Amino acid sequence: MFTGIVEELGEVVAVEPLQDASRLTVRGPVVTSDAEHGDSISVNGVCLTVVSNQDGAFTADVMAETLRRSSLGDVRPGSPVNLERAVRVTDRLGGHVVQGHVDGTGRIERMTPDEHWTVVRVSLPEELRRYVVEKGSITVDGVSLTVSSIEDGWFEVSLIPTTLSLTTFGAKGVGDAVNLEVDVMAKYVEKLLQAGVRPAAEPTA
Repeated sequence: MFTGIVEELGEVVAVEPLQDASRLTVRGPVVTSDAEHGDSISVNGVCLTVVSNQDGAFTADVMAETLRRSSLGDVRPGSPVNLERAVRVTDRLGGHVVQGHVDGTGRIERMTPDEHWTVVRVSLPEELRRYVVEKGSITVDGVSLTVSSIEDGWFEVSLIPTTLSLTTFGAKGVGDAVNLEVDVMAKYVEKLLQAGVRPAAEPTA
């Protein structure tokens, strides 16, 4: 489980193709400082399991399904990536509850700079539209963001300079793919409503 607050801007060191998978080596001195075999680290919003950790870099295996559903299949040595360690129970929940399970990908359609922020428009797959609401939370490449506007086919978020400088958004441009994870709470609510679940009746005296 993560919060969508990026701890470090890391870098892909190596990409090793495997049968129906790929092995990534990622440099990130902060997130590897206490990482052990089996730990979870979010890489551009994808929860990956540490296979090995040495000299400030870790390796992780990425399954074919993950490569298909996310933009990790496009990373190359030198690619910047957003990194976050799994949240601890005692940590502050600065963003929102993020699983690291990518629901789909979008593409940056527009980046409009302003004096104090940059408005970024991202395409939104139709199957995810019902889970995204204005002022609600969405995870984009592992970053917890607030939806400032939404229409059919796209949504917008506003990024402050700090977010641009500390994440991969500072190097992104129009047409670039991004990983999307919607708020899991919305999916649970939908499933409960579809099942016709009603709140339990309060006990009578």
